[in-house]
Amino acid sequence: MEHNLERLNDPLKNEVLDDEPKKISREDRRKAKELEEARKAGTAPAAVDEEGKDINPHIPQYISATPWYFSTAGPTLRHQRLQPEKQPQFSAIDAWYHRGVDTSKVATKFRKGACENCGALTHKKKECMERPRKVGAQFNGKNIAPDEYVQPELSMDFDGKRDRWAGYDPSEHRAIIEEYRKIEEAKRQMRAEKLNAEEDDEQDSDKDEDKYVDEVDMPGTKVDSKQRITVRNLRIREDTAKYLRNLDPNSAYYDPKTRSMRDNPHEGRDEEVDYKGENFVRLTGDTQVHANAQLFAWEAHKKGVDVHLLAEPTKLELLKQEYDKKRDELKNEVRNSVIDRYGGEEHLQVPDPSLLLAQTENYIEYSRCGKIIKGQEKQIIRSKYEEDVYPNNHTSVWGSYWHAHKWGYKCCHSFVKNSYCTGESGKSATEAAQLFKDTAPSTSREDTATEELIQEQIQSNNDKKNKSKKKKNKQNKDSDEESSDESDKNDNGNDDSSDSSSDSSSVKDFRSKTERKSTNSKKNKRKRRKEKIRNHKKAKKNVDGLKEALEKEEEYRRKTDKLLQMDERKRPYNSMYQVKEPTADEMEAFQMKRQRDEDPMAQFNL
Repeated sequence: MEHNLERLNDPLKNEVLDDEPKKISREDRRKAKELEEARKAGTAPAAVDEEGKDINPHIPQYISATPWYFSTAGPTLRHQRLQPEKQPQFSAIDAWYHRGVDTSKVATKFRKGACENCGALTHKKKECMERPRKVGAQFNGKNIAPDEYVQPELSMDFDGKRDRWAGYDPSEHRAIIEEYRKIEEAKRQMRAEKLNAEEDDEQDSDKDEDKYVDEVDMPGTKVDSKQRITVRNLRIREDTAKYLRNLDPNSAYYDPKTRSMRDNPHEGRDEEVDYKGENFVRLTGDTQVHANAQLFAWEAHKKGVDVHLLAEPTKLELLKQEYDKKRDELKNEVRNSVIDRYGGEEHLQVPDPSLLLAQTENYIEYSRCGKIIKGQEKQIIRSKYEEDVYPNNHTSVWGSYWHAHKWGYKCCHSFVKNSYCTGESGKSATEAAQLFKDTAPSTSREDTATEELIQEQIQSNNDKKNKSKKKKNKQNKDSDEESSDESDKNDNGNDDSSDSSSDSSSVKDFRSKTERKSTNSKKNKRKRRKEKIRNHKKAKKNVDGLKEALEKEEEYRRKTDKLLQMDERKRPYNSMYQVKEPTADEMEAFQMKRQRDEDPMAQFNL
């Protein structure tokens, strides 16, 4: 009877233990169908599996039906779950790798297969992390190191591999909690001591209304005397509303939804007001600091520094502090170098603090409205420009020197406004540069002058040769005439001969004098021409030599710059370098091309 009841409750179960054939009558099938419909309708209790869990009656039969090879004693869904033999085995959540060495078991003698250096059994000699011993543990058996923990082969699941707190010891957090507890206790004690001190002061002091006006509760606030805290409402109702600041409909716009007035309602007024709009408040305080920090972050990002104001504010602040420090150091170095070279440190000294307020013995008394009652009124400055101001160590004002259609300083002949004064050295430098500019393009004129002089010399030599030839011919003619005259004189008589001899002697004297004068004047002319030619050649030689020296200096500087850009290992080595004394032109070229780093005007391209 009991067996039949069980079959009525679940006629479709597999009766594996029964030897009788599985035959279900029509009546049993009808009852089973009615029971299934009742379970789906909720009038009958649901079927229960071997674990005591209800089986949903709405599960399809092809899912709830147990296969013939799956031995079961009742209704179940265990065949739909992952079987135990197929489930992967993972390590426990508290299992983790061991750290350090196992000091519970320490060997006293060397073991076979252990490390030959320290004697530990968990590694070999080539893997030993100890200092190599002079005599290893294999030979003396002393100071054998303990074995390391044998690391377990953990099998982690997907979440276990990504657990960020794996291997963390919660006991380590107790020290942090204890530290914060002590800090809070110390703060609480200090706060209590401060409150007790304030209460004592209040009891000892007089109750002055003006002195203790802060103790009165402000409207819209609630003060708790025990905890000393103030709870403020959303808005103090006694405050003047923003839209009542200026009743002009064309004044600043008031947004009633957000209760904000961004613009200044009193714009255009000279008197001092207590409210200038919310935008005015936003541009005061730390907002300027934040804007400067943002600008610095953008400039640093342009230069290649990976920094962001919102992502890394601490890094940005440290970089800005370091940048400001280096900038100030560089300014101080430049200022100190200029002072060391040109002087003027006494002008940078701070005067006595008593003199900073411009205290004088002149007594001036003012009325309540600001008028002078006693004393002399300060003289009004008629011009907006400063007079007799000599900046940057100058002794003359700008515009006191004029040259080549340019204004400059008379003290140093500098044409750069607000430049630092270089004194007499600046004058000599500008004069030398101007002289070099004037002499450099005049070489072509000197060449033409020398060529003209040479042509004149050649022409004079040709004239001299022609004149000497004419003289010889003339002398020959004179000698022939004289011989004929002498013969005539001999024929005529003695008187005629005496007259002719006197005349010939006077003519000869006159000729000799004129010839001497002409020869002397020609010699002087030749000497002057030769001196001119020699001076021109010398000047040309000096200019050519300076040009050549400047070209050599530029070539030398180009070679040195090229060598400095090369790698040290690839630079050529010349052991046959000859050292000789530089010439005057080479020294002049070096001085003209030399760069002076200490000169404050060296960075300006004049």
